[in-house]
Order: sequence, then structure tokens, then C-alpha cells
Amino acid sequence: MKLKKIDSLAHNLNERPKTLGLFDLSIMGIGAIIGTGILVLTGIVAATDAGPGVIFSFLIAALASGLIGLCYSELTTSIPSSGSAYVYTWVSMGQTIAYLTGWTMLGVYITTTSTVATGWTGYFTSFLNEIGIHIPKALTVSPFNGGVINLPAVVVVLLITLLLSRGMSESKTVNNILVLVKIFIILLFIVVGFFYVKPGKWSPMLPYGVTGVFSGASTVFFAFLGFDALATSAEEAKNVQKNLPRAIIISLLVSTFLYVIVSLVMTGDVIYSKLNVPEAMSYVLITIHQPMVAQIISAGAILGILAVILAFIYASSNIAMAMSRGGFLPKKLSELNEKTGSPNHSIWLIGIIAAVGSGFLDLKNLATFSNVGSICVFALISLSVILIRKRYPELKRPFRVPFGKIIPICSILICIFLLINLPISAWLNYFGWLAIGLIIYLLYSIRHVEY
Repeated sequence: MKLKKIDSLAHNLNERPKTLGLFDLSIMGIGAIIGTGILVLTGIVAATDAGPGVIFSFLIAALASGLIGLCYSELTTSIPSSGSAYVYTWVSMGQTIAYLTGWTMLGVYITTTSTVATGWTGYFTSFLNEIGIHIPKALTVSPFNGGVINLPAVVVVLLITLLLSRGMSESKTVNNILVLVKIFIILLFIVVGFFYVKPGKWSPMLPYGVTGVFSGASTVFFAFLGFDALATSAEEAKNVQKNLPRAIIISLLVSTFLYVIVSLVMTGDVIYSKLNVPEAMSYVLITIHQPMVAQIISAGAILGILAVILAFIYASSNIAMAMSRGGFLPKKLSELNEKTGSPNHSIWLIGIIAAVGSGFLDLKNLATFSNVGSICVFALISLSVILIRKRYPELKRPFRVPFGKIIPICSILICIFLLINLPISAWLNYFGWLAIGLIIYLLYSIRHVEY
């Protein structure tokens, strides 16, 4: 494949409005990363895996994400495209691997969207209960959990989809507000909780040993999913060569800082063994006798989690659009709306699938493949940096990962380590998703691919 072929894969860059500046991109990255991970996962991992040492789990996961983020930065500035890893693996490894990469990303993003929406329902119904409004249980859980439909999750996914279909110019304003609300409630938790910290509760720091810290790192890696979604925004980013790498690094640094501080406050306020609850922040505040602040946190979480849903629907619709351009998916999915400049067919397809998943399916086991799928893609991204450097040395690289091959190789090794620590059930779910993708590839995609 020559450079003109790379241009074909990254085409249409001028068709979509450039509406995302550095602030917008950074906020989008932070909004995608800081979500259910900090609101839910922090306490659970502290209680079951790492104890107060969960801060080290987050730092390990952040290091892995940082190395991967640098690799993403080189590729997004060299080959700017909404296809992200799908395009990079096509350039470096061919169409079959590219298709499987794109298919994996679609599965990861859609499942994450549905899972987050399901978790959002918990905060939403809990908040309504506190003010005397009760939604029948049959309308808040899926048939697999004894209900009829998770209606709030379905509605919120469709509303976010409607917002995105109106164009990113409007969507980014709403997203920025939601993320700022989320940052506010996290800072509020830190400030209030700080005065109740008792350092003695951090002892023992590693109750489950070093093994628990690494096990926790594999789990909390899920909390950092989202920075990669930024790579799909290349077509709508202003000054993409400079702003995108900066936004990836900024979002990772800010998110890591918040994760570590929140973990320290949580485990300093409440003994780690008691944090195995889905609403850890609210639980901690109630335990230290701050019920009013707990209500504010819950209300903020309801709004803040919406930013995660928005980021992942946006990212997955961009992947679907890019795969459509290559012929792997129907052409309708890559058509841009004349008024908004957004791929509305892709947005609505992704939104409807995610809504159905959040409303009717049991996602508890299915969602576990998100870690497997994303880490596999990250390993391929790191490998792509090495391969593309070798095959296309003349390609312009506004940003280049420093220290030669060292960082990409370290990134691959860390991904392999994280994959080894994941359960077999996660792998089985991932292979099942790949099997569905291969059937579509053989029946449709292979006959329509254009490159």
C-alpha cells in the first residue's frame, strides 16, 4: 500500500466541520474516562482486590494507558481519520485484521455504552426514591433480572443519540457542561471527605499483597477506556496534529490524578473492606454523616454519566462510518447529513443497538469482553507504530513517540500482562463476538471492500 492508499483511507477530512478545539477534546477525553470507574469501580476494587493499594493499581493502569496514548498520538497525527485503530491496522496489517479491529471496537464501545446506561438507571432511580418518586421495578431492570425493560436506560440512550444527530457543534456544549458538573462533584467529594481522613485506615496498605495490586490494575484498566475514543474525533478536530496528542495526555493526567486522590479519600474515610458497594461515593459520605452532600453527589452523577454515554456513541458511530467507507458495512452508514455534517445513519444505528442492549439484555457477562477487546486493540495500535515506521518512513509524523521502539514494545508487553490476568469467561465472550463478525465479513464485507 502506497501513501496515496493511506490518503484514501483517511479521506473526507474536509467534509465535516472543524468544531473541536483543545479544550473540547480534553473535556471529551476526561468525560469518557471519568465515569462509572470513579463512581463505582474505585470502591469495589479497593474492597475486593487491592485495599488502599488501589492507588497503585490506578497508577499501573495509567502508565499502560499513557504509553498506549503516546502510540495513538503518533498515529492520529500521521493518519488523521475517524476510523482510529481500524484504519491504522489496515495500513500496517491488511484488511482482514483491520475489519476485526473495527468490529472489536464497535463491540467494546456499544457494550460499554449499554453497561454505563444500565448503571445510570441505578443512580437515577435511587435519587427519585429519595424524593418520593418510585418507578416500578419491572420498568427498571431487564427480563434477565426479573423485569420487563430497563426503560430509563433506553430513554436516556435514545435522547443522547438524538442530541448527537443534531451535530457535534451543539453536542459539544452539552458535553462540556456535563463533564464540568462531574468534575465539580468529584472535587466536592474530595474537599468534604478530606476532613474525615484517618491515615490509620490506610494500614495495611497492601492487604491482598502485590498480586492484589496487579489484579486490581487489570480490572481498573476498564476505568481508563475512553481516551482512545478521542482518536475517532480527528476529522472534527481543529489543528489536529497538535491538539489531539495534547488532549490525550491532558485527559489521562487529569483523570489519573482524580482517581488517585478519590481512592485515598475513600480508603481514608471508610475501612476498605466496607467499600464493596455500587455507589461508593454516596456510601462514604453517608458513613461520615454528610447525607446532603451525598444527595448532591448522586444528582451530579446522574448528569455526569451522560457524558460517558455521549462519548461512546459518538466514537462508535465514527468507527461504523469509517468501516462503511471501506465497504465493510453498507454505504448508507457513511453518508453525512447536509445540515449537521454528522453521520446520522451510523449514529442512529449505534444508538438503537445500545438502547436495545441496555433495555433488554443481561450485560453483566457480555460486558467483560470490553477489557479483552480493548487491550487487544491497544496491543495492535502499539505494533502498528513499529510496522508503519518501517513500511512508510517517508510519512509525515508531526508527533513521534520518543525513544524509538522502546515505548511501543513496552506498551505491547504491558497489554500482554494485563490480558493474562483476565478471566477465561471474558475471553469466551470476546471470541463469541469475533465469530459473529467473521460471519458478516464472509457473507457481506469481503464482497464489497473497496481498498
